Amino acid sequence: MKSQKWKAVPMDISSFTAEDLETFGGIEELSDYEILRSDGTSSKQKKRKKTKTTKIGVLVGGLASEKQKRILKKCPEIVVATPGRLWEMIEEGESHVSQISNVRFLVIDETDRMVEKGHFSELKQILSLINGNDDNKKRQTFVFSATLTLIHDVPNRIALKKRKKKITQASQKIESLVKLFGMKNPKVIDITKKTAVVDTLTETQIMCSIEDKDSYLYYFILMHPGRTLVFCNSIDCVRRLRNVLELLECHPLPLHASMHQRQRLKNLETFEKSGNGILLATDVAARGLDIRGIEHVIHFQVPRTTETYVHRSGRTARAEKEGLSLLLIEPQEGVLYKRICKTLSKEQAIPNFPVDHKILKLVKERVTLARQIDKLEHRMNRLNAQNRWFKNAANDMEIDVEEDLLNDIGDECEQATKTREVKALRKQLKAMLSKPIISKIFTGCFPTKSGKLISPSVYCLRRL
Repeated sequence: MKSQKWKAVPMDISSFTAEDLETFGGIEELSDYEILRSDGTSSKQKKRKKTKTTKIGVLVGGLASEKQKRILKKCPEIVVATPGRLWEMIEEGESHVSQISNVRFLVIDETDRMVEKGHFSELKQILSLINGNDDNKKRQTFVFSATLTLIHDVPNRIALKKRKKKITQASQKIESLVKLFGMKNPKVIDITKKTAVVDTLTETQIMCSIEDKDSYLYYFILMHPGRTLVFCNSIDCVRRLRNVLELLECHPLPLHASMHQRQRLKNLETFEKSGNGILLATDVAARGLDIRGIEHVIHFQVPRTTETYVHRSGRTARAEKEGLSLLLIEPQEGVLYKRICKTLSKEQAIPNFPVDHKILKLVKERVTLARQIDKLEHRMNRLNAQNRWFKNAANDMEIDVEEDLLNDIGDECEQATKTREVKALRKQLKAMLSKPIISKIFTGCFPTKSGKLISPSVYCLRRL
């Protein structure tokens, strides 16, 4: 096989375009970028005068490995990969990636996340293989992250451990990464600001009870249309919110780790095409996604770390465009909120988001009814699902099921009564949604201009 120089790029991402790759060192002089996808197709984009074609292969988990092996057989000079799938290919003896110790350029994005304990363990094995080649003197390593130099107080459970070495300065954090990546005479370029977020991002917050969070979220979606990304801390929260917002005819799209990769990509594509789309996501979407035109980021649950807050908020206000970040804070999340403010050296509290409480009162009526319907349907579906599981398991073992083991869902008459009750509530909700809350028109996607909050005076109901 002909020896080729190539670039291994372990990254916490799932897709790339040629524009994304323009920032990579050493490829500016190339004219044709050919991106090989996992489905066997490819796309070419031109830049400057024609010299030669550089093939780029993408290796990510969740997609068929056989198709990605065919990509490697075409010997792409640049490989963009997640550590897990890249290490899998190396272990399987793929000839192209077996040359990884001779890599000319190594680029690692989202570095602080990559080296976290319990995440991407394969990365250390890949680095050990690359650093083991002492003859590769020309290798260049590039390390990127928006929160690489961010230092915060460690949790008390860790601070109490006597043997745990505490990193108190950014220089200590960088030194540990330099040692891990085997870098020599590194040059550090720090362009992050003290606040860690861009000037075009307007940060806001709403203090509320946990029961009112749904109402404030629906209020925002209703009054401020635009491409909105809502972050939750758990998959269960995403699923519950999806059901409630679907009843309210908002038609959100979910994105979380339990979904198949193809479904994730499909939902992202649909979201990107919709001007007023709503994406409900866990922190799987906090990094590595560059979706143009996201106007609002809503933290439905306060992130557990400052790094997560910065990366979540970084999904909007990209490329010098304006964006809005909204924190919904319940009393128990106050500690997390204060920790974020302290780490980001905020001298003042994050401004309150302006809310028209007359409209909010009408919004709460709809949300309360939607939650009531969701609770009834969820209970019925859960009990029926458990009964089906017992019956199917009994059939497989060819035994009879005792009625005492099954959930009491009532007789056919009682079940019919519950079904009619849900239908009546749905009809009531539909009638409420058909009536506008207020007839006046509010223009503008969110109440902010040049970084200043402006209380909206007139609104209209956005029919989703």
